[in-house]
Amino acid sequence: MATLATAGYRDEQHFSQEGAESSFQVPVTSCRYPVSSGSVDYRLARQRAAEFLREAVKNRRQIEKLEKERTLSAQSRKNGWTDVSGELEEYEKVLAEERHAEKMNLQKQLVKIHNGVRKFQRHLIDVKPTPELIEKLEEIMSEVEISINTLKEEQRSRFKEYSKEEGTLRQEITAYGKKIENWSLAVKTDPKLPKAPTVKTKPTDKDLPAEVRALEAFLQKTGGSCGGWDPYDHETFFKIWTKHRGQAAYRKEAKLYLPGKTLKEMEQHEDWHRELITLQDKKREAIQRWKASKHQECQMRMQSQEETEKAARRAKEAKSRAWQQKIEEERRERAWRLEEWREEKKRKEELEEEQRLAEEIQKQRREKEDRRRQLELKMFVEEHLHLRREEEEEQMSRRREEEQREMEERRKEAAKSIKRFTERDLHKVEAKVHEKQLKEKEEEGKQRRIAAKLKEKAEGHVHKDASRLTRPTKGWQERMKHIGPSGGGPILQMYRRAVPTWRQGL
Repeated sequence: MATLATAGYRDEQHFSQEGAESSFQVPVTSCRYPVSSGSVDYRLARQRAAEFLREAVKNRRQIEKLEKERTLSAQSRKNGWTDVSGELEEYEKVLAEERHAEKMNLQKQLVKIHNGVRKFQRHLIDVKPTPELIEKLEEIMSEVEISINTLKEEQRSRFKEYSKEEGTLRQEITAYGKKIENWSLAVKTDPKLPKAPTVKTKPTDKDLPAEVRALEAFLQKTGGSCGGWDPYDHETFFKIWTKHRGQAAYRKEAKLYLPGKTLKEMEQHEDWHRELITLQDKKREAIQRWKASKHQECQMRMQSQEETEKAARRAKEAKSRAWQQKIEEERRERAWRLEEWREEKKRKEELEEEQRLAEEIQKQRREKEDRRRQLELKMFVEEHLHLRREEEEEQMSRRREEEQREMEERRKEAAKSIKRFTERDLHKVEAKVHEKQLKEKEEEGKQRRIAAKLKEKAEGHVHKDASRLTRPTKGWQERMKHIGPSGGGPILQMYRRAVPTWRQGL
């Protein structure tokens, strides 16, 4: 059973390593087989991936089954197999430490590859292509490629070792399964002991130690692990015998619990039990010797494995040196090509520089000719502007003289018009005054007649100055004064005061 548990842990480790390898190998497969509908390579890749997933599920189920069988270790402790359970626990710890170490190593390698790829990507973002940058990118690519190849080789070698160990463990499990089947079969019992059912058994394995074969033969002859007794009776006998530490006093108490057994049968069963203990001790010693030999074989195997690993490491180092030499040769070839490219580029730059200088000379000549033309054009324009300005000044002076003459003529005409209008106004005023005086006289006569009539009627003696009504006021006298023309220039417009409506016609 210890071997079964060991095989379970080996399978679990194998599955965990396969999972790690698959997590790293899947992107490579996807890059190697591009996704294109109808492509044969793509279909093959899909089939391989599906097969790998089915195998992974199968291994996982087997691991779960073996995990359930680990409960046998607790049962082994109850039955007194403490040495087997302790060995199993120690081996389990060793396997757990190995898995953890391999997991950490794999994670470190994956992180290293990931950092190399990220570094390569950072150098490609917004960078001008220069020879130094190209060399640096080539170095980074070669480092990443070497890391990936190294990881693949390590994983491949580990998988080969795991497959070999798996085959060995399968053979051991088959052998122990046959042995367990032989234990469950019963054989003929000793004539001195109670009879037990006999069953034909398969021949034992000749490779087992003599002590183990002796114990198995003894159990087959004497009726199994209970010596031909009923399991309950044997358990009761074993408890009482253990309680009294094998002394003769146990028989009285055993007789009480086992009334169906005679003293002779008890003595025979005691002899059988002592013989069984002796054979079990011999078997345990043989197992210890077998363990020591196995440990020695394991050490020798580990030494041979170390030697093979050293040889493989030396071969890998030689391969790495050859790879480095190849990379160095490629680097020298790239450097030679780069030097040729630089020389060619330098020649092209010199030709371009000569062409640029010739173009600059032509450009300077053209600019000089353009400046000369511009200067001549500027002088011509300035002369034309000067002549035009003189003509405009002459025209302005002639225009001012004509305007002055026109103003003088207008002033004279305005003076004549003012004099004519003044005389006309005076005639009109005199006519109005004369007409007004006539009206006043008529009104005065009318008033006198009315007053005479009233006087005749009322005979009043009121004396009034009626002439004050017809006399002009002070304002009217001022207005009627003669005002001659004033100012020396022509009068374009004459302003008059507005006359109220009640004074018009006076």
